[in-house]
Amino acid sequence: MVILGLNYYFHDSTACIIINGELIAAIEEERLNRDKHTRVFPQKAIDRCLKIANIGYSDIDHIAVSIKPTHNLNKKIIHGIRYISKLKTFINHEYTHAKNKQKGFWKWYKQHWSDKNKGPKTHFIPHHFCHAPGSFFVSPYKEAALLSIDGSGEWATSWIGYGSNNTITKISESFFPHSLGSFYESVTQFCGFRTMYDEGKTMGLAPMGDPNVFKDIVDTIITIDDKGSIHIDLSYFNYQNMSWKRCAPKFFETFGQPRKNGEDFKKHHMDVAAAFQRVLEDKVLEICDFLYQKTKADYLVISGGVSLNSVMNGRIVRESNFKDIYVMPAAGDNGTAIGAAYYLYNGILKKPRNFIHLDPYVGTGYSNNEIEKALKSSKLTYTYYEDITDKASSLLQQGKIIGWFQGRMEIGPRALGNRSILANPAFPDMKDKINAEVKFREAYRPFAPSTILEAKEVFFDLTVEAPFMLKVCNVLKEKQAVIPAVTHVDGSARLQTVTKKSNALYYDLIKKLGDKTGVPVVLNTSFNIQGEPVVESPIDAIRCFFSNGLDALVVGNYVLLKNNS
Repeated sequence: MVILGLNYYFHDSTACIIINGELIAAIEEERLNRDKHTRVFPQKAIDRCLKIANIGYSDIDHIAVSIKPTHNLNKKIIHGIRYISKLKTFINHEYTHAKNKQKGFWKWYKQHWSDKNKGPKTHFIPHHFCHAPGSFFVSPYKEAALLSIDGSGEWATSWIGYGSNNTITKISESFFPHSLGSFYESVTQFCGFRTMYDEGKTMGLAPMGDPNVFKDIVDTIITIDDKGSIHIDLSYFNYQNMSWKRCAPKFFETFGQPRKNGEDFKKHHMDVAAAFQRVLEDKVLEICDFLYQKTKADYLVISGGVSLNSVMNGRIVRESNFKDIYVMPAAGDNGTAIGAAYYLYNGILKKPRNFIHLDPYVGTGYSNNEIEKALKSSKLTYTYYEDITDKASSLLQQGKIIGWFQGRMEIGPRALGNRSILANPAFPDMKDKINAEVKFREAYRPFAPSTILEAKEVFFDLTVEAPFMLKVCNVLKEKQAVIPAVTHVDGSARLQTVTKKSNALYYDLIKKLGDKTGVPVVLNTSFNIQGEPVVESPIDAIRCFFSNGLDALVVGNYVLLKNNS
């Protein structure tokens, strides 16, 4: 059975192919069309997934789409009537947009299957079912509490429930405009960042401020009721009116003037970011406490855009009653393509669960022959190394910043060791150097460490594994001066743990660096510059290498050095 999973209604358009329950390929359209967070129909991603799977359109049995446009339609209409002054904006946002997306889908469908009755059956799956239940079906847990939180999907903003084998039970939902995602988008805009794009910048800014300055006020904005549902004091906001200006005058009267893009941060910007971040964590922990009491499950599956807040996830691991959490590597809307396919396969068609999504490397891979062809066509000088991890670890030991391009591309927003920029975290000035000369981004932005699993508790206070870099922990105090370039201002780090099974080449690189320096930890950030998607192909890697301050490019078994290296 071949299922094509699609996300294209929202941002981060993505396609995936599963065959008999196994995830064969999953690719975000942005990696191929080079438009970050693209919303276009994922035609290139579909074609690439089919190519990787070595099948054609005629082989597809089912299509699973991560939205059901008519879901909660009555709630949308009631909201539109309530906010009648913005009815035209509301209609454009909720009806015209959906209609155009539907027309685009069926136009594409007819290009490949002229007879709808003979083509693959199409299933429109409610958005939050593609988040939490869809993630559960590929988690390592036979039973778990389920939590999905985002801005909004068919009007739902959170979904909580319980999963056991193939059975999903809903406990409660929250609905727009009572949204933790929109709450956090508002402070992101207040801090001068782009909403639904730069929320990670807000999370990184928060440790620079004092949460206690505004925490008591922010805490009154959100209430979690006895069903685990979210309630927002909307007097601070405009987003409920479909306004791109998310904050109301009361917000500015309470918290001060917003930062304009490009301006310096003032103390109150950092303090507000800190308070919103802390309250978000506290409120999600309240939901987790409710969910644990309701289910008594040992484990939690969390998904949706808010679940990419790795600081929050770290607190759930440390402070909730759950033993561990599973966060899909593409936990945002990109992962709903995978979630839709598995909700169909396991939840609707009731096929036995036979796949665990612990391998994020499900994109395109390139052979050494393909890589060398790209290098030759670019008329570049390069050297082949049989033991590429030994050469790369020596470059890192010397303080070189390298572009590391290996194997199949990761799915999700985090570079996990196949499309990464790497450096030695022992150099105190490395963070500032990479921010200024390589990534061209704000100086305060932290970088993440990757370490081999065996060394995790030597450097960090995390007791569980963190293979997808989505659980923030603390760097042990005695180790903060040892790895300063990956220790944030508050002593935290967004850790990735690496095993030989998960990524043998990356594991060997980190281990060899440890053998040479005594520190088996690398600084790992995504192989791109600010505003661009992560590199996908050797040509992308070459172009990025020559557009910034990287010292070396390690692509397959080939190494390129710049003149000053």
